[in-house]
Amino acid sequence: MTRSFLVAVLALLGGAPAAAQEAFPSRPITIVNPFPPGGQVDLSGRPFAAALQRLLKQPVALTNKPGAAGAVGTQSVAVAKPDGYTLLLTVPSLHTLPEVDKLFGRQPTFTREQFMPIARLSADPLVIACNAERPWKSMKEVMEDAKKRPGQITFASAGLYGATHVPMEMVLQAAGGAKMRHLPTAGGGPATTAVLGGHADLWASSIGPATPHIRSGKIRALAVTSVKRYDVFPDVPTLKEQGYDVEYVLWLGLFAPKTTPPAVVKVLRDAARKAVEDPELKGGLEKVSSAVAYQDSDEFKAWLDADAVRLADVIKKIGKVE
Repeated sequence: MTRSFLVAVLALLGGAPAAAQEAFPSRPITIVNPFPPGGQVDLSGRPFAAALQRLLKQPVALTNKPGAAGAVGTQSVAVAKPDGYTLLLTVPSLHTLPEVDKLFGRQPTFTREQFMPIARLSADPLVIACNAERPWKSMKEVMEDAKKRPGQITFASAGLYGATHVPMEMVLQAAGGAKMRHLPTAGGGPATTAVLGGHADLWASSIGPATPHIRSGKIRALAVTSVKRYDVFPDVPTLKEQGYDVEYVLWLGLFAPKTTPPAVVKVLRDAARKAVEDPELKGGLEKVSSAVAYQDSDEFKAWLDADAVRLADVIKKIGKVE
């Protein structure tokens, strides 16, 4: 009876052995996509979530939580319970948005230090593309026109200072004085729609949303942001080939809140490593013209540290824009 009494007391105090030894995961996992449906995180994240679900034997749902160029969903994970059941799948806005807050003298909505990197899934260039009814056949033609008609050409993005806005500002800087009007939207899907509908002339798109419209002829690819030409579009020149010293990679990474227990992080790391070998995941990425560029937690963190320094410098050079 004494032993039973002690077990009951431990249970009331939250220290029962059974609770302490609960295996992870034992219930559904939510992966937050901080952008609307139709963008690269959505298109790549859904087959990734499905692969994790097959491995972890628990439901894994990708949930869209858009707002403020990704800040709303990202911040929600930063303050979530660090138990491995709420994760974040995101892009370089994890770096850029806190730097923007600093630029405007605001308290950052979140910081990169609030997250534990689990794995990098992919690292693709962007493709700069225009509505096919526009006359330009190259970025050089676009920039020459922009200099002749300052502010009259409109480019869309997935949000102010977001992952598709920053590279366009980099190109404008490299072009030396070209000026365009910016049309920020709520995400990659809405930005694509804006260009297709003629509400914007061009945009720097993640590969997935742009590919079907390039292949259908509704939009025209003008440049890719990689160092060398991208295999999916071998006929599309890089920005550097066209005289603009710009390189930009849109990585996609999985994160957990910083203080997530090491044992839980290990389970997630192991699952992510196995997931990228899943034939169905690889096939899903191929459908959106992406490819696995996996990095485990430690390697990804080192890569992120260098990327964060580079993009912080980019934000400072861009300065305050509306």
